[in-house]
Amino acid sequence: MHFCNFLLVASTAALAVAAPSASEKKRAKKFQWFGVNESGAEFGNAALPGQLNKDYTWPPTSTVDTLVGKGMNAFRVPIMMERLIPTKMTGSMNATYRDPMVQYLNYITSKGAYAILDPHNFGRYYNNIITDYSGFQAWWKTVATLFVNNDKIIFDCNNEPHDMGSASVKQLMQACIDGVRSSGATSQYIFVEGTSYSGAWTWVSSGNGADLLSLTDPSDKIVYEMHQYLDTDGSGTSANCVSSTIGSERLKAATAWLKTNKKKGILGEFAGGANTQCQNAVKDLLSYMGSNTDVWMGALWWGGGPWWGTYIYSMEPPSGSGYTIV
Repeated sequence: MHFCNFLLVASTAALAVAAPSASEKKRAKKFQWFGVNESGAEFGNAALPGQLNKDYTWPPTSTVDTLVGKGMNAFRVPIMMERLIPTKMTGSMNATYRDPMVQYLNYITSKGAYAILDPHNFGRYYNNIITDYSGFQAWWKTVATLFVNNDKIIFDCNNEPHDMGSASVKQLMQACIDGVRSSGATSQYIFVEGTSYSGAWTWVSSGNGADLLSLTDPSDKIVYEMHQYLDTDGSGTSANCVSSTIGSERLKAATAWLKTNKKKGILGEFAGGANTQCQNAVKDLLSYMGSNTDVWMGALWWGGGPWWGTYIYSMEPPSGSGYTIV
């Protein structure tokens, strides 16, 4: 079967086989969100604002149709903060980038799926670590205003902060939450990320768990977004996976943290190469999450998008390696 189909089987059927007891059967339900990252609008990040179809592109809506047809219901859409609001974080939006972004996200939600808006900036604005928390709050207030009445939009505060120096990731995430809610967008989920690339396997050891535990949201819709790759260094740069059980092993500490603190989590990025060991490792990861759906709300494959070409994890139909593996 296509790896895309395999993922969907692993994310649903595997939940049932992992639930022999009554309590486990109660937990063994379909993920709330399962889907893929659709890249393109964050490409060419050295060229800002950049030119459409030269430096960046918007993914085709036909891909949404195909993957929704296969059962996926969530699409994380990476963008660049500077392209949307180019002068300063408190500035106004660039209609050339804003309008197709809104059109694309609204198309996703018109299909009954969730669209996750992901400023793919690594905690930076024009390559400078963000320490202007009020400015970041203003950026999010401006942007969230576009989707106040669409409860299938999810706001992902910022992708993979890392090497942040003295900057506070906690203050950055809280500023995002405050900005979104002050816009009037009160019904949507907000995904928060941690430092050290928001890795699940380092969630506790990096201090993210302790640092982000006290985030507050008046709507009580915070979801802790983590990322997890299965290669040796967890960077997602190799087609090889450490072992067939590396997925569950790398999620155990984060899962325990979520349970202890009664929090919800999602894997905003995960992937493995187009080979048998990685296929087994991905199944192991999803089966483990499936037996812990009291805290794990879903998972999103990295990545899709029309410009990946021969990328080792491409989930883009019809020929992406992750989509076509049999």
